[in-house]
Amino acid sequence: MSDNCHTKNNSESSDSDSSSNCSKSSYSSKKSHKKNKNLQCIIGPVGPQGPIGLTGPQGPIGLTGPQGPIGLTGPQGPIGLTGSQGPIGLTGPQGAQGSIGLTGAQGPIGLTGSQGPIGLTGPQGAQGSIGLTGAQGPIGLTGPQGGLLGGADFYALMPGDNSATVAPGTDVEFPNNGPNTGTTISRTGPSTFNLTNIGTYLVQFQVSIDEPGQLCVALNLVEQPYTIVGRATGTSQLVGLCLIRTSTSNSIISIRNPAAESTALIITPLAGGTNPVSAHLVILQIS
Repeated sequence: MSDNCHTKNNSESSDSDSSSNCSKSSYSSKKSHKKNKNLQCIIGPVGPQGPIGLTGPQGPIGLTGPQGPIGLTGPQGPIGLTGSQGPIGLTGPQGAQGSIGLTGAQGPIGLTGSQGPIGLTGPQGAQGSIGLTGAQGPIGLTGPQGGLLGGADFYALMPGDNSATVAPGTDVEFPNNGPNTGTTISRTGPSTFNLTNIGTYLVQFQVSIDEPGQLCVALNLVEQPYTIVGRATGTSQLVGLCLIRTSTSNSIISIRNPAAESTALIITPLAGGTNPVSAHLVILQIS
């Protein structure tokens, strides 16, 4: 009976409900109308929707559809934070030299460096022209007195003086006083003389002797080797000239036959004529 009950243009839910109702109505109608085999059901109004049933299991994923068109570019997002600096890469090969740029402005003058070593002296240049004469400077202080600071002449006359021979290591006598300047040079005996002040003295002597020999200056009884004069032959005079520098006050000077000699000297009397012959010792203080 239920396959005879159907409606058109109703949903599956309504169809189900109507079929159920039709079956009940048809069952009731059977009892009262047994003879009517093709009884049509009367469809009532749609009832309220029943509760939603349980969700069934998910079906299989369908095939991927074709890619849709690329959408419009969206607005640029904000700039992110700067990341940490990466390691320095390897140095690349040197590039070709570029063209020389324009000369920049001159920088400030640097500090003066330390002075270098003095270079070699160059060749002398040509003499320049003589400049103008400058103004005369002030007169300087008066210096110490120049010239002789003192002088004296001592002499002997033969015959009479030096009658005995002068043995090695002994002094020639000059017993007579000649002219003198000042009081710093004086005698202490017939053959020794005192130099009062420390200074430099010019000593000159001349003596005639009969035989070859030598004479020298002795200072404070010490013979001065650089003052020795002598002769090998003849009867000419022995003449000495030297500078003596004293280092102590009241030094003693004399003219001596050197101690190393073996011959005593005879001072020549009446040499070359009838008059007595002189022997002289001149001492001048020059500084």
